Amino acid sequence: MIERKVVQDMVKDYDSSKVKLGVVASHSALDTCDGAIEEGFKTVAFCQKGRERTYSHYFRAQRDNEGNLIRGIVDEPVVLNKFKEVMEPNWQKWLRDNNVVWVPNRSFTSYVKIGEIEENFNVPMVGSRNMLRSEEREEQQSYYWLLEKAGLPFPEKITDPTKIDDLTIVKLHHKQKKLERGFFTCSSYEEFQEKVDKLIAQGVIDRETLDTARIERYVIGPVFNFDFFYSPLEDEMSPIELLGVDWRFETSLDGHVRLPAPQQMKLNDAQSLPEYTVCGHNSATLRESLLEKVFDMAEKFVEASKEHYDPGIIGPFCLQTCVDKDLNFSIYDVAPRIGGGTNVHMWVGHPYANALWRKPVSTGRRLAMEVRKAADQERLDEIVT
Repeated sequence: MIERKVVQDMVKDYDSSKVKLGVVASHSALDTCDGAIEEGFKTVAFCQKGRERTYSHYFRAQRDNEGNLIRGIVDEPVVLNKFKEVMEPNWQKWLRDNNVVWVPNRSFTSYVKIGEIEENFNVPMVGSRNMLRSEEREEQQSYYWLLEKAGLPFPEKITDPTKIDDLTIVKLHHKQKKLERGFFTCSSYEEFQEKVDKLIAQGVIDRETLDTARIERYVIGPVFNFDFFYSPLEDEMSPIELLGVDWRFETSLDGHVRLPAPQQMKLNDAQSLPEYTVCGHNSATLRESLLEKVFDMAEKFVEASKEHYDPGIIGPFCLQTCVDKDLNFSIYDVAPRIGGGTNVHMWVGHPYANALWRKPVSTGRRLAMEVRKAADQERLDEIVT
């Protein structure tokens, strides 16, 4: 792991009046860029050839001769053959020379090896570099490990598939779509074996990946993804903020649940097993009497992150939860960086963040507000790793 002091010394050499925000052009990049523009920053988006036009054409920024924004949000789209080329020494030097503070998202950690980010990405990063690895379920110190240390609720793990005796979800990677899910549900060992055979035959999963799968009791209830922010710069008010809540659209699962039962029963083998590929998000709010539980979970998570991943979580993070019939939460996933659903409240903000800050505040804008505060107070070294 790159020593934090090395990164802090880098950012101390930045011209704080010329800081830019940089990001891999995927996942939540639009929210990041939109928020940065709102707070007066120039933006840099590292695109992959063949996927660049969203950023280099349709959302490209236009400014007048004085630098005032006319339209768009991406000032400098950089087109690479592959996302991972951002790791090349010349591009890292370019980022530092241009005073770019990097915002990690899931695409960054998916297209670039975690070890490379930890050891060789010599660019100041807003957030917790040492927590990015915890998102990998196969890691010994995954987010499940941290949740257990924090005393937080998560779905019960089933270590032996022969012990499956009620509705269970099997979590593993998709064989063909390497960055997507090959999840499936079952209620018995017999059903487990039956679906494994079908999904292997369909090329959705393979035996090797199945060996690393996590099997959990399924929590029946709605899904709420809580987009939080932790500010190490806050001295007077709560450093933990609930910015927004979102939930996912998943294909082909959402297509299945839109079908009447008689039609579901007539689907063929290739259609009958839904996939869980996230393709979009929507916004939500929560019953107010449950908010205390949500903040309590965030408090415990932040404290555990400080204890086990010094300096702890910095900036945005997302606790992804299910709520059962007794209104108990289970955290089934954790994003130790900007969440995947934050585009749903870019520009318009979200009721919780807007109520707190009295203006439209999305996760991307809140992150940019933190960078602005740090730059203005010469405290950028406190928010980077």
